[in-house]
Amino acid sequence: MSAGVRGWARDLWLGVRLSVTGGPSAWIRTSLTTVGIALGVTTLLLAASVPQVVKGGAEREDARSIFGNSVEERGDDTLLARGEGTEYHGVRISGMELQPDAGERTTAEPPPGLSAFPGPGEMVVSPALDRLLDSPEGELLAERMDMRRVGVIGDEGLVGSQELYFYAGVDDMPEQGALRIDGFGQSSDDGELHPALLLLILVIAVVLLMPVPILITTAARFGGERRDRRLAALRLVGADSGMTRRIAAGESLVGALLGVVAGGLLFLAVRPPLARISVDETSTFVEDIIPSPTLALIVLLAVPLLAVGTTLFAMRSIVVEPLGVVRQSRERPRRLLWRLVPGLLGAGLLALMLGGDFSGSGIAIVQAATGVMLLLVALTALLPWLVERVTGRLRGGPASWQLATRRLQLSSGPAVRAVSGIMVAVAGATALYMLFDGVRAENSVQTHADLERAQGDAHAGTTDRESIDRAVGEIEEIPDVETVLHYVESFGTLWRKGTEGPSQETANIVVADCSTLVELAHMESCAEGEVYFAPQDGDVTASVPEPGDVVAVGASAEEMADARGLWTVPEMREVEPRDSPNGLPVRGLLMTPEALDGLWPAEGSVAILMRADFDDRDTLELVRNAMADLPEGDASTLVSERISSQLVTIQTWMVIGASGVLALIGCSMLITTLEQLRERKRLLAALVAVGARRTTLGCSVLWQTAVPVVLGIALASAVGLLLGAMLMSLVRISPDGWLAFLPMAGAGAGVIALVTLGSFPLLWRLMRPDGLRTE
Repeated sequence: MSAGVRGWARDLWLGVRLSVTGGPSAWIRTSLTTVGIALGVTTLLLAASVPQVVKGGAEREDARSIFGNSVEERGDDTLLARGEGTEYHGVRISGMELQPDAGERTTAEPPPGLSAFPGPGEMVVSPALDRLLDSPEGELLAERMDMRRVGVIGDEGLVGSQELYFYAGVDDMPEQGALRIDGFGQSSDDGELHPALLLLILVIAVVLLMPVPILITTAARFGGERRDRRLAALRLVGADSGMTRRIAAGESLVGALLGVVAGGLLFLAVRPPLARISVDETSTFVEDIIPSPTLALIVLLAVPLLAVGTTLFAMRSIVVEPLGVVRQSRERPRRLLWRLVPGLLGAGLLALMLGGDFSGSGIAIVQAATGVMLLLVALTALLPWLVERVTGRLRGGPASWQLATRRLQLSSGPAVRAVSGIMVAVAGATALYMLFDGVRAENSVQTHADLERAQGDAHAGTTDRESIDRAVGEIEEIPDVETVLHYVESFGTLWRKGTEGPSQETANIVVADCSTLVELAHMESCAEGEVYFAPQDGDVTASVPEPGDVVAVGASAEEMADARGLWTVPEMREVEPRDSPNGLPVRGLLMTPEALDGLWPAEGSVAILMRADFDDRDTLELVRNAMADLPEGDASTLVSERISSQLVTIQTWMVIGASGVLALIGCSMLITTLEQLRERKRLLAALVAVGARRTTLGCSVLWQTAVPVVLGIALASAVGLLLGAMLMSLVRISPDGWLAFLPMAGAGAGVIALVTLGSFPLLWRLMRPDGLRTE
């Protein structure tokens, strides 16, 4: 080994020894660095686990799929299957009904997670659904799902640990609407995402991960002032400037390596609790929370290098001399030009893409991600310059204000580093919310529901009058339901007047009482036994009936030749059509039951409209229970728009990630603030000793945080709006939502306020007289 390499190794080893054996001060600095880096490493390992989480869930969902296994001929190894489900307190409960063609003699393999098929009237449920059905909260659901539970689905049959899923056995499943299969499992192809959705996912990933390296670099600089004073002492015994840098790198390396180890252990510790959490019906298993080996290796190597690099970069602006550290003299003004370079490059990369379509190709993804990252990096570069320029012009004010501004004028770096993570989050989230609102408008459908006329609706695939009347009666007895309207809708085959047989035409038939008909059409009056006609509009399949035509009302499609089911169209009055309160168009023949002369539609569906107060979640569940015995019976509250399922999934992961990042940044800021207070222990105690009031010092600490926060949020909001407008233009969405910065700006300010309040107990303790003690 050459002398140069041995010298480097000796210097690094001395730095390691100083961090471990340097007394309480070194231990505290190493501990704070370890904690900060551990939080960052844990976050990065969790992010590296996302591909496996998605892959594992998709593989298990594919394994239980019934699509791609359909057969026409029944046999001992075939079965009928169809999807079933319900909703309870806003959570979707999915499942499947199964009916082996050979009954108990079946040789078909049961779905993953089951050892045998459930018999008729039996069901096998997921562990989470089993717990819900046994809990007081699931009492109404247990009334609806009253089949006998005979087992629990194994993990291999579930997408996530908290998934609400079931398999039910039946013996009367109609083949219409069911699928005959000879096995389970398929290779799914979810298809390509819409470019706008792909860009949204890309921005989410960049925005959520950008604060993590900022946290790591901030943690690597904890205790910098005390470390530099120790290095000055080493200069007295002959160390040169190169040696001091290598010793400092050795000190940082210890905290970084300990942080990597602690982060790995923390990652292992948080996996089980995370697997027990369900956010918007999304959960996973512990076995899936495994980082990609390649990504994990990158994290383990990059974090120590980043920490050491940050330390060496920070020392470029100081001179460690034998008699002290040249840091506290006035620094030269920060230069603006180079700080604009990342932002200009990022904006340029995005601007080059504005002329064409964002295709989602590999090059486009890299270019867009790089542009977003550079703009966010520019924010962290511009903030120190902005704080220096503004605080340098502040004069006068109360004592607490002067103490704060003078401290910022002397050294604003620590205060800026403490809030830089929040600033990146605010800027990124502002752009994200602008893009999300634009994509949401492009991927949502207006239901046209009139929420003034009705607040809920129910439906079922039956026309059985007795069952419908029973369900309507039960709904009317629910306390929070004010009014219940219902109508039966059916199609009838037409016999044109003067022809001998049925035509290929159909007529739409709507049967309801007058109180309901006036909600379905604009009519001056309504009388029992009357028939009305609401003209069809647009591209429809039903035909316009005329008086004297015959309609097969009381007969099914197979029995329509039975003369007992035929109804002759009488004279009718044309009315102006009106959409149902649930937003669905109702057209064709509108009539009261008396007009059918004792007949009743044999096939069709029923729709039930409700004026009700659904603030109590159980109200809707009681309605669903009333509809549970009807075929395909279900109920829901009316909404003005419906969002695509892909966008809902993206929103779910955005909420999960944003919550985690805010918590991470909050912890990082608290550690940073406590470290800064510890550095100023003697100064604070000295100020109290000479008569400064504690409240004055407390307010000064608050001002020191507030000034960079206000400037940072203003800058972050401007950058976020610019980035959001460019991203929206990238996918040809008109820029809008210019107030999107308000929610995240408020959340960022709230986190900072909580962190500042959390630091007050330590601040009060540090201002005691024993803070003047020194060695």
